[in-house]
Amino acid sequence: MPGPEQPSPRAVEAGQALYSRSFLRVYDTVVYRINSPLTWRCPKARLVALYDRHVSGRHLDVGVASGVLLDECRLPGPAPELTLMDLNPHSLAAASRRLRRYRPRLHRGDVLRPWGLPDGSVDSVGMVHLLHCLPGSLPGKAVVFEHARRVLRPGGTLFGATIPGSGVRHNRSARLQLALANRRGIMSNRLDRLADLDAALGSVFADHQVAVAGSVALFWARTS
Repeated sequence: MPGPEQPSPRAVEAGQALYSRSFLRVYDTVVYRINSPLTWRCPKARLVALYDRHVSGRHLDVGVASGVLLDECRLPGPAPELTLMDLNPHSLAAASRRLRRYRPRLHRGDVLRPWGLPDGSVDSVGMVHLLHCLPGSLPGKAVVFEHARRVLRPGGTLFGATIPGSGVRHNRSARLQLALANRRGIMSNRLDRLADLDAALGSVFADHQVAVAGSVALFWARTS
């Protein structure tokens, strides 16, 4: 039986199974016009600004969903090198179509396992709304930070956002959605604590920061 550091394949699958072709067609509306501003109280503009601040010309995006944040952020240079990584083939297809002007590389994989990408190959890694979909608790999910550090060049930046189960203020709508999503396996963040996110980042990166916007924890970390 898989232990707490080795989630079952079924649990991993549940966290990304929602992202069907039909759901991805309404993803931007549901997530960024309704849930983000009203339920999680962190509007899309705040997340695009996170990208604007940290995205590089050699960027890896992990857990790409529809690709809307990369589409709307200010990518540096005329020909940025983008790599999109996701376990869900529908998300990879949707995001790659949206970002086709950049000719992104696609990489399908489970973020909790070794990524299979070259060490020191990118200058930034983005993972927005990924961690709360991964099974387990934050100390176990922190392996993704190790994987990110491995693919980052010296001075590279990891950045992202997640919804902790505790340590942030949840309104009534957020509490109801969290309960339903955890029951269905879409989210697995009931045990995720804001303090654990900070500790997990600090165990891998000497330079890091965590901020809160509504129910969402925004974070960045830099390699030395």
